[in-house]
Amino acid sequence: MSAQRVDDEWQLRAACRGPHAAVFYPPESSERRDDKAAREVRAKEICRTCSVTEPCLEYALKIRENHGIWGGLSEAERRNLVASRA
Repeated sequence: MSAQRVDDEWQLRAACRGPHAAVFYPPESSERRDDKAAREVRAKEICRTCSVTEPCLEYALKIRENHGIWGGLSEAERRNLVASRA
């Protein structure tokens, strides 16, 4: 039996898995604003093809993920979503 928790199995079906996963997170060095915008557009395009964006987003909100694109939303967009739900 797999050590993967049942509620995290959506991660195995995520479109962001694989060699392009780095596009979902900022680089370790600084990133120019236009480079960040282009990277986020690429990540969100991948999210639009994904069948598990809803559990991905809910997971990011649950763990209060502060970095990257999750469920098709950026950090700022997730903060705004949390504020609107409050």
